[in-house]
Amino acid sequence: MKLKAGVVLHYLNLDTTYCLLSLRNTKILVEYFRLLDVHNKNTLNDVQFYHFLRHVTDLRKKDIMLIFDMLDWNASGEIGFEEFYLLVCILLSNENHVEKQFISRHSRPVFELIDMDGGRTISPGEFQASGFLFNLGGHALNRIFYDFDVSGDENLNYKEFKMFAMACIDMQEETREKERRKLKEMRRTLRTLKIQPQDPSTSPE
Repeated sequence: MKLKAGVVLHYLNLDTTYCLLSLRNTKILVEYFRLLDVHNKNTLNDVQFYHFLRHVTDLRKKDIMLIFDMLDWNASGEIGFEEFYLLVCILLSNENHVEKQFISRHSRPVFELIDMDGGRTISPGEFQASGFLFNLGGHALNRIFYDFDVSGDENLNYKEFKMFAMACIDMQEETREKERRKLKEMRRTLRTLKIQPQDPSTSPE
């Protein structure tokens, strides 16, 4: 999940320690929310929410509607500013690569967000469906989910979830670091051999 270039959220600064917006940035977000709230109800319905996320992210329709249902805790068909604020902080934490800090600082709201059936536990299916919110893929999930299922009931309670999420993010970061090192080594080899990567646009047909 990524923000599109040039959207207004890029101009908001997320405190990477507490993963919250400053008072000034929150006021800006309030005004932005009011602009989206064309019906002056202090809420956004599913249509307004869909067009907002389509405009600012690369998310698909089914993922956008899943997020809406996750945020619409009371099934009212609308979300308020509190839920909107949480979503924007998640988007910015992804953009700033501080997903781990966000989950650590706000583990309870994240747990309740992912616990889609309200059962006070998170199943593999629930995490698999919502992992894209924190750029977590199925590979990391499937490898270690059951290592943290201490009770053996194939669900994670709050404490198990927090440890599991941290481990998933560590695994993702380790994978990214390996990919960066591999790319760096490849470039070093090319320079040693004095071979420059060919520009695809100039390659013969």
